[in-house]
Amino acid sequence: MRHFTFTAEDLDAIRHQRYHHPHPRVQQKLEVLWLKSQGLTHQDIARLADVSRRSVQRSLDEFLDGGLQRIRRLPWKGKVNELAAHHASWEDYFLEHPPRSAREAQTAIERQTGIRRGLTQVRAFLKKLSACAGARSAPSRLRPTRRSRPTS
Repeated sequence: MRHFTFTAEDLDAIRHQRYHHPHPRVQQKLEVLWLKSQGLTHQDIARLADVSRRSVQRSLDEFLDGGLQRIRRLPWKGKVNELAAHHASWEDYFLEHPPRSAREAQTAIERQTGIRRGLTQVRAFLKKLSACAGARSAPSRLRPTRRSRPTS
């Protein structure tokens, strides 16, 4: 059986970051370390942290291999967003020609860039654009009413 010793600095960092680290998977690993520092068995740690016993062993192995730096590391990278390269031009385009719907924006994006995205991805992209441009969110935009529409 391996023996784990935690320095006072490590325990302070684990105590704080198990609730305040931005990534939930890292929080879970830090919770495993905290429970181990309290002298619990691997079975109890797995039950309390809601992970498998193998995950407990992996987290402890990572700590032995590289300390807290290794625990905080996120080994995967996300995909590169192909629309990010067009961010500035789309911001200008959609400010001048605001789309009425996500489908309209999807069509405009596909027509001009050849990149086809789902409606959920287009909505997320538009939300990022509106946050960057300082535009009002959708619920606060003025919407036409029956009285404001011209009658024929």
